[in-house]
Amino acid sequence: METKGLVNCFLLSLFLSFSFSFDRGVQGRLLSIYKPQPTDSVHFARWLVSQSSWGVLNTISSDLGGSPFGNVVSFSDGLPNKGHGIPYFYLTTLDPTASNALKDDRASFTISEFPIGTCGTADPENPTCAKITLTGKLKVVDGNNDEAEFAKTALFTKHQEMKDWPKGHNFQIFKLEIEDIFMINWYGGPKPVTVDQYLHAKENNSLYDA
Repeated sequence: METKGLVNCFLLSLFLSFSFSFDRGVQGRLLSIYKPQPTDSVHFARWLVSQSSWGVLNTISSDLGGSPFGNVVSFSDGLPNKGHGIPYFYLTTLDPTASNALKDDRASFTISEFPIGTCGTADPENPTCAKITLTGKLKVVDGNNDEAEFAKTALFTKHQEMKDWPKGHNFQIFKLEIEDIFMINWYGGPKPVTVDQYLHAKENNSLYDA
């Protein structure tokens, strides 16, 4: 009887361990368990963009009379954990997002911390679960320069299936030239982060275990 009890305890512990791991996986891809302090707004913004792999890209649709059109898209700002802050996209002109940008390059890109898996039980709209919106111009990246090679490596490293997407679908690399940053990562409203601060942020060591 004692042996049976020990076995039952072991199985229960194993189940709870598996359940905890599964729950963290449900939240999204946990790329890093560290993040800057919420008060370190600039580095938090860069961390959030670097750790994310997708978001909602909004463009202006002439087909919808100038209404905004949001689309879930994959992106990369550099190699994993070595982001440069500028989002790059691999978009086809067969999709409204790319065709909209070629007519009107005004765009915004929104990312939530929730899919990273570091929000715990907080709702995605809870201020402690960060969100950032980058607004600017969505531009095609010239396919014959160093930036294009950097963007392609960044995208194909983070999203490996992209390199096998149909060549006949006219996929092109786009980037968001950031003009404004809106971020909430704690209570108290949006954090003041300028584009210059964001793009020139250096490595930061004030990290804590999420």
